[in-house]
Amino acid sequence: MTTVSMDQIRAAVEAERRSAEEFLCELIRFPSLPGQESAALECAAERFAPLAEVERVPLSNALRQDEDYSNPIPDLDYEGRFNLRLKRPGTGGGRSLLMNTHIDVVPASEGHERPFDPRIAGGEIFGRGACDAKGQIAVIYTALKAARELGVEPAGDVLVHLVVEEEVGGNGTLAMVRRGETADACIVLEPTALQILPSVRGAVWFRVTLAGRPGHSGRAQETISALKMAVRVMEIFERYHARLLAASRGIPLFDRFPNPMPITFGKLQAGNWPATAPSRAVLEGILGLLPNKTRHEVMAELRQAILDEGDAWLKQHFTLEFMYRHDAHVLDPSHPLVTSLAASARELGLTGEVTAMTASCDSWFYNNQLKIPTVVFGAGDLGVAHSNEERIAWRQIADAAAVLVRLIETWCGRD
Repeated sequence: MTTVSMDQIRAAVEAERRSAEEFLCELIRFPSLPGQESAALECAAERFAPLAEVERVPLSNALRQDEDYSNPIPDLDYEGRFNLRLKRPGTGGGRSLLMNTHIDVVPASEGHERPFDPRIAGGEIFGRGACDAKGQIAVIYTALKAARELGVEPAGDVLVHLVVEEEVGGNGTLAMVRRGETADACIVLEPTALQILPSVRGAVWFRVTLAGRPGHSGRAQETISALKMAVRVMEIFERYHARLLAASRGIPLFDRFPNPMPITFGKLQAGNWPATAPSRAVLEGILGLLPNKTRHEVMAELRQAILDEGDAWLKQHFTLEFMYRHDAHVLDPSHPLVTSLAASARELGLTGEVTAMTASCDSWFYNNQLKIPTVVFGAGDLGVAHSNEERIAWRQIADAAAVLVRLIETWCGRD
């Protein structure tokens, strides 16, 4: 049963606009690339201190030994770094709700002017991390402030994990999961344009290193180009992806997308002279996967595809590494968390659309490993994340915050 109207929630959220926009702009000014998040986290700790218990959860280099540790950026140091755990204790007897989002950002895009110098124009906040995912921190902040001003006292605990290194595979969330956490539901906040995503694809990031036989272009019959080997591996992986996509049809929520688990080749390094066959090539990319396959199965099948389809030289002269390994996560759309979140969205006048996420994120850690029912939800458009036009509209921050206020009230219960 609710005791405040949606109009009251809207008004309370709107009253926090200036404070929330100032906080978001403050966060954007920190270039919190992976490994450089601590100053931004200290800022967040100060802002959240009046609203919740704030705990700095220390990180350790022992994290590197975990099976699910991701290392697309080698040699990151964890000593002296931390995540934030926030807790607003409930009055007792209600269901708990955990929210997660990340404070790290990707580097500035090519041609991105003022990535860490935020600006507000036309009701939108511009800057690196505006929607992915510092805008989500602003959503949580606005929701907690509005709930306090409305006198919403949830019976169950409200928990928040603000983490590092989501952009490089979720190492911050991994650390929180290994520490242990219990909750009755979890929302991972990412830019979903206010859609509710109980199904999220997984992914593996791969690195293939190839060794050729170098030599002059005039002795081509004696050379083996590592660059051409890399092209062959791309062809092999494209054929594997086509087979995997065909075998992954018929999975609810994902089937509306033509290619919900794409393959992307992002980096290829080889050679230093046009007339020389290079001796070494390094190919890096990402392959998505749906819940019909595990990360371990896909990794093994990619390796086997090279062994089955490569020539004799290729089979003996490649190494294959995986820097990022996520399983897909699926929560039944009829789960009470999904239906409660959708009902809160519809009460606000939103569609409450339930669909699948064709990118990967940290949700699988909570849903699959801690067995906490999890959805992904948030403000902003994934289409502008990581771009030189990254931005988020205040209207979306406000709507997402209002939905969360209502969900805290209905999911966690009230005295």
